Amino acid sequence: MESFVLVVHVLVAVAMTGLILLQQGKGAEMGASFGAGASQTVFGAAGSVGFLTKMTGVLAAIFFMTSMGLAIYARQSVEGVLPVLPAAALEQVGDLPTAPATAPAPTGDDVPAVPAK
Repeated sequence: MESFVLVVHVLVAVAMTGLILLQQGKGAEMGASFGAGASQTVFGAAGSVGFLTKMTGVLAAIFFMTSMGLAIYARQSVEGVLPVLPAAALEQVGDLPTAPATAPAPTGDDVPAVPAK
């Protein structure tokens, strides 16, 4: 199942990239890409903006869902990998050294002198 979701994820990513590259910036018509007027565009006079925008949104939603699915699969496969230490092993560690709560204030000997010019 994970392989199927991964294949769908890659195909949606490629299709979404193609749709995004097909779209023009604001003010440019789809027909300009094909050398035609607004009435002779691929999707009709007003259909290109709505169709491409809606398809990009649908593909983005599918991409999001497959990303979440792959994250869930990845999390499930990692849970069994990490070993759980028994309480006896933690007791053998003993007291570990800790850093002091506050650092001692530097004395005059610790601070380097400014070089003379």
